[in-house]
Amino acid sequence: MSDSLRLIEQPEWNALQTHHRTMALCHLRALFAKDPHRAERFTAEAAGWRLDYSKNRINADTVRLLVNLAHACGLPNAIAAMFRGDVLNVTENRPVLHVALRNRSNTPILVNGRDVMPEVRTVLQQMNAFAQAIRRGEWKGHTGQAIRNILNIGIGGSDLGPAMACEALRLYADPHLRIRFVSNVDGAHFYEQTRDLDPAETLFIVASKTFTTQETMMNAATARAWLLARLRDEAAVARHFVAVSTAEREVIRFGIRPENMFRFWDWVGGRYSLCSAIGLPLMIAIGPDRFEEMLDGFHAMDRHFAETPFEQNLPVLMGLLGIWYINFFGAQTHAVLPYSQYLARLPAYLQQADMESNGKSTDRHGRPVAWSTGPVLWGEPGTNGQHAFFQLLHQGTVLIPADFIGFAAPHPDPLAARHHPTLLANFIAQTEALAFGKTADEVRAEPTPEALVPYKTFEGNRPTNTLLADALTPRTFGALIALYEHKIFTQGVIWDIYSFDQWGVQLGKVLAGRILRELEAEPEPPLRHDSSTNALIRRLRGVRPQHS
Repeated sequence: MSDSLRLIEQPEWNALQTHHRTMALCHLRALFAKDPHRAERFTAEAAGWRLDYSKNRINADTVRLLVNLAHACGLPNAIAAMFRGDVLNVTENRPVLHVALRNRSNTPILVNGRDVMPEVRTVLQQMNAFAQAIRRGEWKGHTGQAIRNILNIGIGGSDLGPAMACEALRLYADPHLRIRFVSNVDGAHFYEQTRDLDPAETLFIVASKTFTTQETMMNAATARAWLLARLRDEAAVARHFVAVSTAEREVIRFGIRPENMFRFWDWVGGRYSLCSAIGLPLMIAIGPDRFEEMLDGFHAMDRHFAETPFEQNLPVLMGLLGIWYINFFGAQTHAVLPYSQYLARLPAYLQQADMESNGKSTDRHGRPVAWSTGPVLWGEPGTNGQHAFFQLLHQGTVLIPADFIGFAAPHPDPLAARHHPTLLANFIAQTEALAFGKTADEVRAEPTPEALVPYKTFEGNRPTNTLLADALTPRTFGALIALYEHKIFTQGVIWDIYSFDQWGVQLGKVLAGRILRELEAEPEPPLRHDSSTNALIRRLRGVRPQHS
């Protein structure tokens, strides 16, 4: 993008504004009636995924104009710069190299002139050996018992990614191992996740880059105390805790041996770190071979993103469609609707990936943006969502673009096979209903009393993407996550924002530290907040814990 022209001043942006005035008057019914090959024309495939984006309020000119905008904003150069290892996280002076974590080729990836791939492979080998030792029962706890329970302690990207992935790939997990996650500083989370566990069979993975993250370290200290209250020997910590961190001194101080610290790098953002040592609980659950299949899927989508013309590039197309609705139709939210119970936590994972990345209001020159950026992302597995919020999607007053994610084959279970046709029928029917709706004349023909016709009429013209794979496997799962990562990257480049910092989460943390001291100090210190915050602090200071 030219430094002299802001996004909304670009000729390509203005061309889209003019085009939008035409497309806003078009209905999907008319677009499909006009072009019998529309579905074929607006379908693209890569890495085991088929994207049908024909049920969007677009035509060939829309795609051409959106692609022109991507080129004008420098997306090709930005993609090349990311894979090259250039500093793209400028406010923190770091490259953005999650793609190096799943680079399955022999191609070097350089940071400051040094190939990082040998380090990446070394950590993967360390993870492999450790995961195999746990899965084979060779890693013993302090009392000589094999480990059966893995508790990951982290927050944000150190929790959402592996927790979501372990649920998504549960079918491939060792049934003799229990993999659980603790993230919330609310003590109830730790209590409920450990209340039925034997400490002698439990291993904790503490995931914190600096080993100072407040929530994570409080939960880690609680885990340490829980373990020692039962095993009564400080030496037990070394057999029941490992760390994913870069802070060796803090890890050793905690009681974890340095050889049991799994490293990662500051050029990997937390929300993009699943393929790093942050994925250790997943590798333990599904095994190194399956984990590598997942990396293959990530890599396949990475190469597709880097090498495929934008007109057939799945992440680019999805990113551009999001911009079309957010910036030209005024959509403020985006729904992700996986028709798979295994992907139940995918919307929560993508909330962080998307909203922490592109929830920005300052451009790359330090100026306030004059256009909408990241949407509110939300969702729920189908068919649960159909009985919760689909009423709003179909007949509400707001436009909500949605991604429908499904799989042609059920997981290999007789019960699933019986249920799967019903699941797929709903998966397909909802996108048809959202696109085409139901006219008043169609309602009357049912027949329907005239007084009810307005209530049973569906406008339609609600846009959706359909993502379909043959089956949910480690490989297709990896490709799906990479697809969304690169969609987010695409949008950040076009919006001219930095997608890989997250300064917005810092202020609340700083204030929380101050307020914590004020809640615990005796006597009450001077309070210098606003009147509301002061009153809340005084109210909470006056409440003493009540125990039954």
